[in-house]
Amino acid sequence: MVFQVLLISKECFIMSARSARIKKLAVMAMLVALSIVLGSLVHFPIFAPVAFLEYDPAEIPILIGTFAYGPLAGIVLTVVASLIQGFTVSAQSGVMGIAMHIFATSTLVLVAGTIYKFRHTRSGAVIGLVAGVLAMTVAMMVFNHFITPYFITPDWSDAAAVAANRAYVDTLLVPFIAPFNLIKAGVNSTITFLVYKVVSRYIVHGDAFASGPRKAADQI
Repeated sequence: MVFQVLLISKECFIMSARSARIKKLAVMAMLVALSIVLGSLVHFPIFAPVAFLEYDPAEIPILIGTFAYGPLAGIVLTVVASLIQGFTVSAQSGVMGIAMHIFATSTLVLVAGTIYKFRHTRSGAVIGLVAGVLAMTVAMMVFNHFITPYFITPDWSDAAAVAANRAYVDTLLVPFIAPFNLIKAGVNSTITFLVYKVVSRYIVHGDAFASGPRKAADQI
């Protein structure tokens, strides 16, 4: 009898674990789809001289997934969303667009998600998001200085052309590229902070979470 009870308990645990994994995958797939839709519907330049740098809210669902499931999940969401978007609705951006999006957003979610994972409070979320925004801004300045000149040079072996393009890109770093990343990541992080509690309660964790124990006032 005891053996039968243990066996039933084990089966129930396995089914529950499988259900949780399926739900997590379903929510992550939904967040990827939402990221792609937002990125394709809402996008506009912030600075007229560099109109190719466009704001979009695609990072918001990815940040929500990062806070819900951790930084590794956030990076997975980033890579999947970037690849799908890069080969479909944003195909004109090419490999460079995909690489830049993965590098930028992965930096943001890795820093923000890691801090929030170990400091699961509202203040931890704020610190994580601010640190993530700053890390992403610095990372993209480094990326644009070292990598972008090669992407915009047809012949990578032409050292003079690469140097000339690097000099051009460097003139954009402080007046445009840094402020653009601060504004884009800052806006998306702010929106994430404001909506995460509601979204996580009703979408990520399900309705049951809403009727369960309430979080402390300092948690989101």
